[in-house]
Amino acid sequence: MPPLSVIPSERQEDWWQQRHQQKLAEIQGRKDPIELLFLGDSITHEWEVEGEQFWQQHFAPRNAFNLGFAGDRTEHLLWRIQNGELEQLLPQWMVLLIGTNNAGHRLDPPEDIAIGVQAILEELQHRLPTSKVLLMAIFPRSRNTNKPMRQRIVATNTLIKEFADGKQVHWLDINNQFLTQDGVLLESVMPDLLHINAAQYEKWAQAVLHYIDQKSHQ
Repeated sequence: MPPLSVIPSERQEDWWQQRHQQKLAEIQGRKDPIELLFLGDSITHEWEVEGEQFWQQHFAPRNAFNLGFAGDRTEHLLWRIQNGELEQLLPQWMVLLIGTNNAGHRLDPPEDIAIGVQAILEELQHRLPTSKVLLMAIFPRSRNTNKPMRQRIVATNTLIKEFADGKQVHWLDINNQFLTQDGVLLESVMPDLLHINAAQYEKWAQAVLHYIDQKSHQ
């Protein structure tokens, strides 16, 4: 039996259902084509709250759209992709950050998380073969490098990095920007040692734009 991380799963919470329908309606109602699409969990969702200032500054002018849903695991994003959230879209780039909730909520082994990410990438490539994917390294968790949660994330990143071919799927790892030289994660960066604060959204935005602009001029 395949791991739960690859079995598309619809969540039943009211807010999640409402957000899914709202996003579908927004996509239908847009006049300008979406050029930059963000896919993920709460860290991506928070571009609309903690990172809103920098979203408006950097991404709104580029016709970006946010499909981050708090609490999502790989199987939830897979369901959303298969149930309308990519319909009529043809973005130039998709920024994908997913997997931390597989590691945290269910303590999935890195191999299962990686298979879930791979399933998402295959679905994206099948549905949008001309769009590029910027696959983000899953952001660090837990204070120290010896914590099991941190190690699970590191091991997962080692696996999913291999999915990048430098053509349709690209790899971007900005995790060192969040850590001290000794690899410590501080509350001044992630107050709960999981979700980044506003200043880190600015760093993320700069890194994404630098990479995309660099590639577009090659």
